[in-house]
Amino acid sequence: MALKKFKPTTSSQRFKIISAFDDITTDKPEKSLLEPHRKSGGRNNEGRMTMRYMGGGHKQNYRIIDFKRDKDGIPATVKTVEYDPNRSARIALVVYADGEKRYIVAPNGIKVGQTILSGLGVSPDVGNTLYLSEVPFGTIVHNIELRPGQGAKMARSAGSYAQLMSRDGKYAVMRLPSGETRLILQACKATIGTVSNIDHQLEISGKAGRSRWLGRRPRTRGVVMNPVDHPMGGGEGRASGGLPRSRKGLPSRGYKTRSKKKASNKYIIERRKK
Repeated sequence: MALKKFKPTTSSQRFKIISAFDDITTDKPEKSLLEPHRKSGGRNNEGRMTMRYMGGGHKQNYRIIDFKRDKDGIPATVKTVEYDPNRSARIALVVYADGEKRYIVAPNGIKVGQTILSGLGVSPDVGNTLYLSEVPFGTIVHNIELRPGQGAKMARSAGSYAQLMSRDGKYAVMRLPSGETRLILQACKATIGTVSNIDHQLEISGKAGRSRWLGRRPRTRGVVMNPVDHPMGGGEGRASGGLPRSRKGLPSRGYKTRSKKKASNKYIIERRKK
């Protein structure tokens, strides 16, 4: 995975840093795994704007991703590594021995022609999906389930990973990307390795237009609004706006919004780092 810098021939090129896409092997997606991706533009079913700063964006198809990896014991061969406009990670097209094709979130270092497996008794190689009860201690994993058979919910974005620390009864102790340590049932599955496109966080768009391509409209800061529109609005000149808070008045720094009655609190051993 490499990054591409540009000569400063224009002001937008001066700081632009994007992926070199050297890990992509094809630009033609598998048609049988595509479905329409309809955008709301931030409007609800009555056509009224309920989310601001959304709209536009390039037309996209959604790639159907296999987050469950439930074809246990059937080997699959990696056919292509592709770009997915709907996520920061790369995706890989795998073809199973019975002929079925599926997309998976590509782990870092996966190669075309590589064979991957899932299920019980599988070796902990990159791209293989194992039950947490069989993953060796200290192993780096991604695409982690929260409930058995539910499909991966955690560590799915570019460069993400979690680490298996120990086991406690029927639970596995996982250290998550945020620094949080929590319990997850050993009957849940996880994929070995780190998510691909690890340099994604180093990319710099270089111009406002690239945000518009992604469907993000210009965002108005609270301090430039009037007092009637935002708690940080008003004042003479360029006033700082006081304590940073949201439009609804909730503090935006250091204020905990997680419910104390949340059911999953009992599974969290150590909170995420501040």
